[in-house]
Amino acid sequence: MTTPDKLVLRATGAVARRQAVSRASSYVFLAATLIGVVVLIFLAIDTISTGGSRLTLDFLTSYPSRFAARAGLKSAIFGTLWVMAATVALAIPVAIGTAIYITEFAPRNRLLSLIELNIANLAGVPSIIYGILGLAVFVRFLGLGSSILAGALTLAIMILPMTVIASVEAIRQVPPSIRDASLALGATRWQTVWHHVLPGAVPGIMTGTILAISRAAGETAALIMIGAFSFVAFTPRSLGDDFTTVPIQIYNWTIRPGSDFTSIAAAAIIVMMVFILTLNLVAAFIRERFRRY
Repeated sequence: MTTPDKLVLRATGAVARRQAVSRASSYVFLAATLIGVVVLIFLAIDTISTGGSRLTLDFLTSYPSRFAARAGLKSAIFGTLWVMAATVALAIPVAIGTAIYITEFAPRNRLLSLIELNIANLAGVPSIIYGILGLAVFVRFLGLGSSILAGALTLAIMILPMTVIASVEAIRQVPPSIRDASLALGATRWQTVWHHVLPGAVPGIMTGTILAISRAAGETAALIMIGAFSFVAFTPRSLGDDFTTVPIQIYNWTIRPGSDFTSIAAAAIIVMMVFILTLNLVAAFIRERFRRY
């Protein structure tokens, strides 16, 4: 057999091996995905079967109680809405503005690289560390106490790195030709960003924003560190009021002995699941709507 024939056979064998490895990898990844989906479905079914019977209108409109039969989620729901609204108002404009500056206006130097590296590192910091920061700075140093504003500031700092990273990546995915065409037609840098870059980056920005908000909505450790209450029998009316959230209320009920509290904790988990799924559906709708234009 001539040397060219040997080379052809060797190349054919290498291609066949790569294809076999590729097929095996696809099966492994498919199995991993199915395992995760099956576990999630099992947990969802178990939660719904445990707490579905307790999910009533009275449960949603009653305040917490030391008696499981009369305990409700009203103050926790309103506390979550207050904290999430304040967190979004504080974090999202700052995060998107930071991303725009980093990608469109900041000079490319070592300082910018250092800033991006630190933002990436902050995205991996455990939430309890942000809770300690919030306790030291917002609760004690600024004297905000265990208020909604202190909780929102803590969560805003926690989700800022994740939102900035997602927004930066979304803006960088906008083709440079769009910027060049806008500038060539006489638009300013800011007009180009506002009218062309941001609309193209909205799907990615919304995805990162919703994921960050979902993380904040399910946060417990950071809020417990700043002194959020596990029993609040009133509805917050201002940013200075004490508060509790649905995750904290779930934690409080799960550590109590007795199957009655376990069932209402499961009912609260269902409420939390519906809230998170609604956020993701809203994000998906916004992504699809902006992709049409």
